[in-house]
Amino acid sequence: ITVRARIAMLFRSQSRRALAPVRSFVRNLNLHEYQSAALMKEKGVNVPFGLPAKSVEEAVAAAAKIGDEEVVIKSQILAGGRGLGTFTNGFKGGVHVIKTSQMAEYAGKMLGGRLVTKQSGPEGKPVDTLLIAKKMHLVKEMYFSITLDRATMGPLLVACAEGGTSIEDLAQSNPEKIIKVPVDITRGITEAQALEVVSGLGVSGDKAAAAEQIKALYKLFTDLDCTMVEVNPLAEDAEGNLIAADAKVGFDDNAAFRQPAIFAQRDTTQEDPREVAADKWDLNYVGLDGNIGCMVNGAGLAMATMDIIAAYGAAPANFLDVGGSAKTDQITAAFKIITADERVKAILVNIFGGIMKCDVIAEGVVQAVKDVGLKIPLVVRLEGTNVAQGKAIIENSGLAITAAVDLDDAAKKAVAAIS
Repeated sequence: ITVRARIAMLFRSQSRRALAPVRSFVRNLNLHEYQSAALMKEKGVNVPFGLPAKSVEEAVAAAAKIGDEEVVIKSQILAGGRGLGTFTNGFKGGVHVIKTSQMAEYAGKMLGGRLVTKQSGPEGKPVDTLLIAKKMHLVKEMYFSITLDRATMGPLLVACAEGGTSIEDLAQSNPEKIIKVPVDITRGITEAQALEVVSGLGVSGDKAAAAEQIKALYKLFTDLDCTMVEVNPLAEDAEGNLIAADAKVGFDDNAAFRQPAIFAQRDTTQEDPREVAADKWDLNYVGLDGNIGCMVNGAGLAMATMDIIAAYGAAPANFLDVGGSAKTDQITAAFKIITADERVKAILVNIFGGIMKCDVIAEGVVQAVKDVGLKIPLVVRLEGTNVAQGKAIIENSGLAITAAVDLDDAAKKAVAAIS
């Protein structure tokens, strides 16, 4: 998901604030493959037998329990392209078919490492868990997913007879191979729609049984409030049975109160630690690559602040919205999160006081600067309720805080401070 898309979702979440005194801004929660496969199995979806392992000893024991000469060992990270990834220690490949006797060797090289893939970013993702799975004898690989479609305002079944590779690349080169079946959310999936998907997949085995697997995946999607279910590949074995050879399930944070057991499986080690810290303090934060830290109230104002910083030739280091009721400890936490980024050379605070009064935010800023021991330039622009009192607090603080008369002036001063 792109940074802009994540920020846009945060922007839409503002309308819920008055109704939700306790908010969580974990957007699009994703589960690891072994977690997703367990959910699928509960709904009657065929999945390969597998066991998670968090240590070399557990991996060896899992392989022994499977009892085959060969097993599959898979790194569990929240990023695609694992098979072609490379560990920062030089070990290549996050997915391997190995002999059971090689388990200790491979698990030792993979556990505790960082796997870099096309989707992980250059820093990679930590591998703290492995999935040890039974090797399946598959004769055909297909693609299947369920997502939410804006055009039809409901679930959309997406299927392709070719799977196991990038569906995005296939959509560009051969879009005619992909079939899309919209489902009326009030009626649910019909037998005819399930069979239409089966036909599009080119299933050679029992069509009725395959349709039941498609319906089981749809039941998973609706029962668990998913935003996405993806199986790539959805495979066929020698007997013609459909098997979810890979599993990916995603959720929106609006489902958290309905699905507490699922959200308890969130793996924060796969996330930006700054965003995890911000979530604990009820702050909306997205890390960026610039050098001017931003602290703003309101997602729209935050995006405008980021844009004007860019317009004056610098780049924002983050999106950070403190909301309409931030207290001193939250503001202090915001400063700590921003300054934890070594690339930040200045901070711009832009507050439009409405529910959030300017004198309250000013007191919080002054206290935060003292608590953090801020050593980089700080520019503060205040406007709105109690603005005069807020500016007086800043001016009389005795701290090296630069006041700005408006947003344009604030952006100019912040950029000048790092020039």
